[in-house]
Amino acid sequence: MSAIPTVTLNDGAWFPELGLGTYNLRGEEGIAAIVSAIDAGYRLLDTAVNYENEREVGEAVRRSGAERDTLLVTSKIPGRHHGRQEAVDSIRGSLDLLGLDRIDLHLIHWPNPSVGKYVDTWRGMIEAQQEGLVRSIGVSNFTEDMLTELIEATGVVPAVNQVELHPYFPQAELRAFHATHGIRTESWSPLARRTELLNEQILRELAVVHDVTPTQVVLRWHTQLGSTPIPKSADPDRQRENADVFGFTLTDDQVAAISDLERGRLWDGDPLTHEEM
Repeated sequence: MSAIPTVTLNDGAWFPELGLGTYNLRGEEGIAAIVSAIDAGYRLLDTAVNYENEREVGEAVRRSGAERDTLLVTSKIPGRHHGRQEAVDSIRGSLDLLGLDRIDLHLIHWPNPSVGKYVDTWRGMIEAQQEGLVRSIGVSNFTEDMLTELIEATGVVPAVNQVELHPYFPQAELRAFHATHGIRTESWSPLARRTELLNEQILRELAVVHDVTPTQVVLRWHTQLGSTPIPKSADPDRQRENADVFGFTLTDDQVAAISDLERGRLWDGDPLTHEEM
């Protein structure tokens, strides 16, 4: 398996083309699973305050033996911590739980528009970046209009926007907006969990053509769209399979055929209405 390639974010930081989601990876088993992923070559570890496993992620970083500067740890600010000073305090709390001297990428988890504080939260994140608490700052589940509001209010463009993205919901317009503004797209639920996606005929056919699995076809589709998927797995074999997607290339027609599976958002995750605290 080749190393996971990286891209450069709009702030100059490096960023892997594929990472590990850590939702529900908790306790000793969770730590072991994250260490296993690091051993398999993962360098991007995605957590959040609301995942309640920042302590485990930090412990996995220490136990792995990997050099700290070779790992990129992401966490996220929950809705209950929105606000300028609240954001800074939240980041400090995450640092305490992680046991790290910096967070490599910090995101606003959900915009929560009815609360109306995501611009103030963004200002707090800018301050935290200036203080050296975080290296890169970005958002999650933000729309084009919300991104535009942040940029116009502060002059600071988010480095990343992590959104629901999979073949059933390719988000072409949002990805185009990201590309225009130099924002890296990151995909949560990249395999459209709990759906029939991996049984789709086109994915099974392409898996045979490229001598890979349907899962690998989907993850390669993400990377060729210019998005970083963060599949979650605690199984070492599955972790290695998920990361081993850079040894083959889908044609433009094959990428388009996968995108044609589009049917829309699968869960109650519309940023205009869905809110999490």
